[in-house]
Amino acid sequence: MRHLVTGGAGFIGSHLVEALLHRGDEVVVLDNLSTGSLKNLKNLAGQPGLVILEESVLNRPVVERLVDRADRIFHLAAAVGVRYVVERPLESLLTNIHGAEYVLEAASRDQKPVILFSTSEVYGKSDDVPFREDSDRVMGPTAVSRWGYASSKAIDEFLALAYRRERNLPVVIVRCFNTCGPRQTGRYGMVVPGMIQHALDGQPIEVYGDGRQTRCFSYVGDVVRGVLLLADCPDAYGEVFNIGTDEEVSINELAVRVREMCGSSSPIVHIPYEEIYGQSFEDMRRRVPDLAKINSLVGYRPAVRLDDMLRLTIEFMRNEKRVVAAAPSVPLAAAVRAR
Repeated sequence: MRHLVTGGAGFIGSHLVEALLHRGDEVVVLDNLSTGSLKNLKNLAGQPGLVILEESVLNRPVVERLVDRADRIFHLAAAVGVRYVVERPLESLLTNIHGAEYVLEAASRDQKPVILFSTSEVYGKSDDVPFREDSDRVMGPTAVSRWGYASSKAIDEFLALAYRRERNLPVVIVRCFNTCGPRQTGRYGMVVPGMIQHALDGQPIEVYGDGRQTRCFSYVGDVVRGVLLLADCPDAYGEVFNIGTDEEVSINELAVRVREMCGSSSPIVHIPYEEIYGQSFEDMRRRVPDLAKINSLVGYRPAVRLDDMLRLTIEFMRNEKRVVAAAPSVPLAAAVRAR
């Protein structure tokens, strides 16, 4: 098959691209590299069947042309990370809503299957845990940018389901819960890589708020495996699925585990939310998925537990630090090239 992966140079997208290529499929990556990076695809350089186009999902003619040439579309291109969303609310809204609109409209012309990536953020600050796909959503005030992001992803879901009902578009919606693993960075407020980086550097490990809030950090390989199971299952069309893990941990406990597994002596410090995100910020206490639906349809269960995911990520980030440390300085590299 020939797949279009929007946001394919991002963290999750690059792992998905790798899995598709390993299946023997062809992949076209569309990414404007605003949060993604070609570095995420460097291990696939020169591999047959891969085409990378640096362009925005908001370029509608390009999206239409690429969708026309694809057999299936995985739509991941979106604003990602709490910090990015808070700092760029308008860009986040436009990218999320119009990006999904252009992909869905183009796909509906020839009934091209679309796997739309959504987020656990759509549940808002509901305390009806674990979250089921049919759970009520609880949003905060419109003055809080975070809920704008959550609402934009919910609109993406509404659009996808409307295209399914009115135009019979084969679409599957996956709600990701805190996906983590190698290649993720802490640049936009991602918790796990941020903690690991600080622990490896001997810097204070930052915990926002009181640290008693809990999350479920899932391994990216598990998420990609589950997505492909759903993509290959026609019975998933028109449905919404939670994907991730239901292994719950507090952020305080996560910080302790990261420090111990890194062999670090970094102190753990608590920072008020307002110092990081400003006064108009709200968080939720728990976020746990109910995975019964995806398990019932395709037999998905997470295989990698939290400690194993942390080990894999720590090993990757340590190796990255070694590569950077071993690289020549810019002047030396320039001198070598000059000779």
